[in-house]
Amino acid sequence: MKKSGGGEGPIRNAILIAGPTASGKSGLALDLAEKLGGVIVNTDSMQVYSVLRVLTARPGAADLARAPHLLYGHVHPSIAYSTGAWLRDVTALAESGELDKARPIFVGGTGLYFRALLGGMSQMPDIPADVRAHWRNELERQGPDRLHEILMRDDPAAAATLKPGDGQRIVRALEVLQASGRSILDWQGESGTPLVDAESARLLVIEPVRAELVARIDARFDTMVAEGAMDEAKAMGALKLDPALPALKAIGVRELLAAAAGETSVETAIEQAKIATRQYAKRQSTWFRNQFGPEWQRLDGKGPFTSVGTISPVS
Repeated sequence: MKKSGGGEGPIRNAILIAGPTASGKSGLALDLAEKLGGVIVNTDSMQVYSVLRVLTARPGAADLARAPHLLYGHVHPSIAYSTGAWLRDVTALAESGELDKARPIFVGGTGLYFRALLGGMSQMPDIPADVRAHWRNELERQGPDRLHEILMRDDPAAAATLKPGDGQRIVRALEVLQASGRSILDWQGESGTPLVDAESARLLVIEPVRAELVARIDARFDTMVAEGAMDEAKAMGALKLDPALPALKAIGVRELLAAAAGETSVETAIEQAKIATRQYAKRQSTWFRNQFGPEWQRLDGKGPFTSVGTISPVS
């Protein structure tokens, strides 16, 4: 793999910025990109989708004009994008030399993406389209509890790690088992190759004060509504996609579609979306607190981020 600055090996001198939604991480990334001559790489599983610019808080035109951005809005919502797919996209960028042109700044809220960057990810087998379609159809026909029973029979070790209601992960385990003849746990146990050189990287995680984060979340969703969130939700609904697809889980889509259908009021839908966002941010914060070690510098999110300290350009 090409590394930043040329040659082979992991990406060197990268900056990683993690944090819960609405914590100010995108603003910090933009400031650093302008100061250091950086390129911002999306590290958020929802901002990859093409239709959901407003509801996933993707960078707008003004932000895109300030610094180059990669892997934003490049996936259609009909695609079940995954951590592995994202890692392959980042690998392709590195191997093409795209990340040699400017300092790579990875920013987002998806913890598994950061883990994959620093620790690598085991390779999963290719799943034939007919196998994938079979188990998705079975999930819809029989439900997750029944599929969990099947997995418990055929791969009890994997089944023991999954909740009976977690349909997507159960389907993944079943399709991997059928396609490869091996448990998904065997595949996950194989070590991967880190994409980022941890020693030369700067690792930053934003940990905002809870009350301030809640206020930001509420204000931002009001702005989303004003900027056309309802139209985006309707556009997603018009695609008639499988509700199990990851893009349909974007906060605000289900709530606003219910309001558009007259099942609830717009005011109720907005409040429900705000509550869901607060809950999601809490889960993100808990994950980062428990999974990121002392090598990550903790920021309070109040900004300006004076506590980041000096980050020198790479010559």
